[in-house]
Amino acid sequence: MNAIAALPHEVRQYLIVTGNYWAFTLTDGALRMLVVLHFHGLGYSPLAIAMLFVFYELFGVVTNLVGGWLGARIGLNRTMNIGLGLQVLALALLALPETQTLSVAWVMVAQALSGVAKDLNKMSAKSAIKTLVKGPSEQKEVRLYRWVAILTGSKNTLKGVGFFLGGALLAGFGFSGALWIMVGLLGLVWLSSILTLTNDLGRAKHKPKFRQLFSKSPAINYLSAARMCLFAARDVWFVVALPVFLASVLGWNHYQVGGFLACWVMGYGAVQTLAPVITGHGDKIRPSLDTSRWAWLLACFPVGIACLMWLVTPSDNVSALSSILLIGLFLFGVVFAVNSSLHSYLIVRFADADNVALDVGFYYMANAMGRLLGTLLSGWVYQQWGLPACLWVSSLLVVFAGVASLRLPVVTKAGAED
Repeated sequence: MNAIAALPHEVRQYLIVTGNYWAFTLTDGALRMLVVLHFHGLGYSPLAIAMLFVFYELFGVVTNLVGGWLGARIGLNRTMNIGLGLQVLALALLALPETQTLSVAWVMVAQALSGVAKDLNKMSAKSAIKTLVKGPSEQKEVRLYRWVAILTGSKNTLKGVGFFLGGALLAGFGFSGALWIMVGLLGLVWLSSILTLTNDLGRAKHKPKFRQLFSKSPAINYLSAARMCLFAARDVWFVVALPVFLASVLGWNHYQVGGFLACWVMGYGAVQTLAPVITGHGDKIRPSLDTSRWAWLLACFPVGIACLMWLVTPSDNVSALSSILLIGLFLFGVVFAVNSSLHSYLIVRFADADNVALDVGFYYMANAMGRLLGTLLSGWVYQQWGLPACLWVSSLLVVFAGVASLRLPVVTKAGAED
């Protein structure tokens, strides 16, 4: 404790923000897995399961847009604490007994609260990094890239742990029992955050007007478009199609499904933390150029997996089909992680210093739009044509992300743009 107290104020605040983000992410990943596996076990179709997440993603779109404006006005510490509190409420609502008639509506309302909570928390954490990183311009840009990569990568690693945790809690304690455990643990984190985060973190010097919600920066607009397509490309197979395919076609149990998705996200998060090393170019950090190049590479994997799946049917060779998915999606995850980490750095880099929450909120609104699109397509495309079709759609969306990335400026170590 003495060692922590001796750290600079900015570092201690960074640790608190990161700890809050980590705790929230564990419950978010666990909740996603709980809902998918629980309602699949009740006999819901893939499209019906996808619809359970519509409010989660839709309210995330609105929250990112309005949340950035709110954070600039009242401070990022308050928006982060509001997000933690809403997640505790959402978990408690889902844990309460409900009738079978109202179960879907009840879950959708609770998911809406969770969507608001998730994106308030994420917007606050990512925006706070910009305000906490200090130092000379050249060192600041390198440090900013590394801090964002660490925050983003560690978050996704823990989200993977959350997936496994959700499957394990569902098997061990049932749906309601798992939720009450998470309510208690996250509630403690929420109370601690209220007491420790700085009151004016991220508050703008000049209060932004509501009409300033939409970004006027071409760089942020193109980056947001690329982000929307990138995450739609992931979620079109990841959210519903893959877990249902593993459970219903390959016969995996809850532990196996949760464990595989957990390992995938954890590996993806680990690669994200290494992105500054992977994409370094001597005297320049060139994430803008790298984003389009990595997108072209990423687009190859879903198509390749889909083609191999059509050659090997489950009835012919289950083990071969499992190997194709495991290896193919692992490679997809590595390349996707680099793309995602580059995006996460660039939005913080391009954001206006005084109105960082507004710009980051707009960007994550596009991120939420991508997840909403991917979630709906995941249920619908899988139900109509199966997992290979979801993978073809994924590749097409990645191509769109690559095209948008071509319009981004080049960022140098000194922070200039070419």
